Amino acid sequence: MSAPRRPPKKQRALEILRRLKELYPEAPCSLDFETTLQLMVATILSAQCTDERVNKVTPALFVAYPDVHAFAEADLADLESLIKSTGFYRNKAKNIRAACQRIVTEYNGEVPATMEDLLTLAGVARKTANVVLAHGFGINAGVTVDTHVKRLTNRLGLTKHSDPIKIEQDLMKLLPQPDWENWSIRLVYHGRAVCMARNPNCADCSLADLCPSAPKPG
Repeated sequence: MSAPRRPPKKQRALEILRRLKELYPEAPCSLDFETTLQLMVATILSAQCTDERVNKVTPALFVAYPDVHAFAEADLADLESLIKSTGFYRNKAKNIRAACQRIVTEYNGEVPATMEDLLTLAGVARKTANVVLAHGFGINAGVTVDTHVKRLTNRLGLTKHSDPIKIEQDLMKLLPQPDWENWSIRLVYHGRAVCMARNPNCADCSLADLCPSAPKPG
């Protein structure tokens, strides 16, 4: 007897979304911030670093640099010392200062609220811009693709791509726009709790019947 056929990709994506909402009803941004500027800086720091580590660094950082002008005028060595534990700290410090300098000179000291403008800032690619727009301005302009989202969407058969931009384009076609950002957060939760990079816990995964990568029953 052959295994039941899985539903079409879009139907599967919507059912996965429904189940993720049941599993993780609350899906807040896991970075700590009070202003959109702080969110942008924290997201830049989160590259190749855990949100937990970033949240340990940012309290002292945001006291030392309370506004965009302070970051724009920062001494690089001092800034580097505060963010060193997040990794790649020299590039991150340089990008944060340069981004804030551009915000001061080109955007009247306010973090811009469009994808086009955000992408002109040093250290800000689509992943960071999507986070800033969604959680800083309530604008779902795209789908944030980090390592968890990349891994899980490939395992779930929702994309065949490895390039984050192409993955994002695939997901934007499958998911309702209001759920674009919270989809990513819920996938991150699921990737940490169940669908780990090594030894994913397929036996206890509530998405297994929708996942082409899960072991076949029987």
